[in-house]
Amino acid sequence: MTQATPDREWWTAEALAAAGLPDVPTSQKGVDLLAKRLDWRAHPTYARRRAGRGGGWEYHWKLLPVRAQAALLKAANAPHHAPAPQRARGEVWSWYDGLPEAVKAQAAARLAVIQKVEALEAPMGKALAVDTVAAEADVAARTIWNWFEMIEGVDPADRLAYLAPRHRAAEAKRERAECSQEFLDWLKADYLRVDGGSFKACYDRVKALCKTRGLKVLADRTARRWMDANVPRVTQVYAREGLKGLEKCFPPQIRDRSTMVALEGVNADCHKIDVFVQWPGIDKPVRPQIVAFQDLYSNKILSWRVDLDPNKVAVMSAFGELIETWGIPRHCLFDNGHEFANKWLTGGTPTRFRFTVRDDDALGVLPQMGIQVHWATPAHGQAKPIERAFRDIADRLARHPAFAGAYVGNKPTAKPENYGSRAIPLADFLAITAQEIADHNARPGRLTPNAKGRSFDDTFAESYGTAPIRKATPEQHRLWLMGQEVCTLHRTHGALALFKNSYWADWMNEFAGQKVVARFDPENLHAGLWIYTLAGEFLGEAECREKVGFFDLVGARLHAKAKAQRRRAEKELLKAQLPVSVEALVAELATVPAPETPLIEAKVVDIAPVRHRKVMTMERSLPVPDTSRDAELRVLQVDFTAPRPAAEPEETDVTRFWRVIDIERRSEAGEPISAEDADFYERMQRHPIYRAQRAMFDRDGDAAIG
Repeated sequence: MTQATPDREWWTAEALAAAGLPDVPTSQKGVDLLAKRLDWRAHPTYARRRAGRGGGWEYHWKLLPVRAQAALLKAANAPHHAPAPQRARGEVWSWYDGLPEAVKAQAAARLAVIQKVEALEAPMGKALAVDTVAAEADVAARTIWNWFEMIEGVDPADRLAYLAPRHRAAEAKRERAECSQEFLDWLKADYLRVDGGSFKACYDRVKALCKTRGLKVLADRTARRWMDANVPRVTQVYAREGLKGLEKCFPPQIRDRSTMVALEGVNADCHKIDVFVQWPGIDKPVRPQIVAFQDLYSNKILSWRVDLDPNKVAVMSAFGELIETWGIPRHCLFDNGHEFANKWLTGGTPTRFRFTVRDDDALGVLPQMGIQVHWATPAHGQAKPIERAFRDIADRLARHPAFAGAYVGNKPTAKPENYGSRAIPLADFLAITAQEIADHNARPGRLTPNAKGRSFDDTFAESYGTAPIRKATPEQHRLWLMGQEVCTLHRTHGALALFKNSYWADWMNEFAGQKVVARFDPENLHAGLWIYTLAGEFLGEAECREKVGFFDLVGARLHAKAKAQRRRAEKELLKAQLPVSVEALVAELATVPAPETPLIEAKVVDIAPVRHRKVMTMERSLPVPDTSRDAELRVLQVDFTAPRPAAEPEETDVTRFWRVIDIERRSEAGEPISAEDADFYERMQRHPIYRAQRAMFDRDGDAAIG
């Protein structure tokens, strides 16, 4: 018997695109991408160069997806009887692997019958054994003999695949629905897009279009099955949901941290606490931010700081506590936020992707201490394990009983009924935060692979006692305690101006005009500077000479903010004190008549000597009267039509506004106001358009209202 094969074994990409096979793209470009993704061309037997004009590649049908192979076998009218032993075992097992479990169970039952017959064949003969097993299994003896024919010459290890029923390889008896190719193309174009609607909506729209063109369409359920059969699910998800939907189709990466040790790697992030806090120097309550560093091996929170917003000062302070208390880590995992990607901390890191990277950038603290920086995927919480810790801390901290009335909810639509009724003093907030973080680290029963039921504290302590820990030297303390700025020394005397403070030492004359790195304590700018070269070499110290700046950067930022608020308040107060603008005053002054100065008669007259002048004669041209219309003017012309009353001007928002202003001015001058004007004035005070006009008038004067 011949082996069942498709009518065509070798296919080009163009032919596969036109064949319409399941799970095979319908464009040549799509087939090429599928071949590239599955690496078809690397197969030594089932891929070959196409002979003839044009060249290209040809692929064997066995490289196609399983459903495509099954479709080719059905189209080839494969025989219904058992396959001959000459069939390739790999092909049979590939076909068997695509069968449903019910069919595989039938093959296993047949194999069990065959094995019973062979067990009884030695004592009683094969014929009697077949009859005995047939009666026991309730099958015909002829059927068992047919099963033996199916596995004739087959290795016992491959019998299961050959015994599977072959009726599923037969051609389907139902008729295939037909439709126009335009219907299928339009349906895919409408449905496979990010902003596409439901399948039913796309189907109805394309169906109506095909109806106007006289084209055949499929039923809605048939079209849905066709879409699922010809467009893989992952492709549909990617087309309709974009990259975010595509990422959901693949499981997240599982990163093993069991091979690490304590303090080998840390990760850090910021989190806004959902609690109103009374911050010193700020009138309104605020929601503070917490910056925390977490050990990657044990998940223990090693250090943290609280500030108004994420900033490099808070990050450096928390990082300094980490190094001073525990030691220097070897790896740091950050996200791409400005507070972590700042040049104080990570300057010189090639993959920072924040701020402008310049050749004269100073090395940050982490590169100078030999700490390798890793950047997590932005907006991807799974990339940073500390996100899970923040979720636990936020739940227990923000909803603490001591914060009752100060909790604001985790989103704008989840505000509690007592929203904004209370704000927690900063000292109380810090005390409870410290307690909750300590409880978070000490809570037993952790189910992480490294904790195994212990607390994060115990997990960290066990590994920390045996791990090689790097401690900071006194010279390194100047790195993590200090912020840094790249500055240029004065070209003559070498002094340095930073944050409105002047710093100088006698040795700085030798480096006048050069660019250096100034390191400083952000919380005490008057403590002096530590000067380094751009390469990180220490030059010396410079003390503060003019203490005109602020004591710390955070205080300077708050002071500048309060100063701006005061300027705005004073500006508004000045406007309130000046109800009339300068322009209006000038206009009023222009209407004042100039005073007439009376002539003063001189009491003493000095007679000037007589000077004889030449008489000047002037000839002036007299006007000539126009007499062309004299005859017309002698005729009396009278219009006897009734005079029309003058149309009153239409009242607008502008005229109404000025009417109110006129009523106010007459009232201030002590003139009588009619009842109609008083009622009109009262109604206009509640009118929104007038109120907006009045605000502009009070701010900008007459020029604001046309």
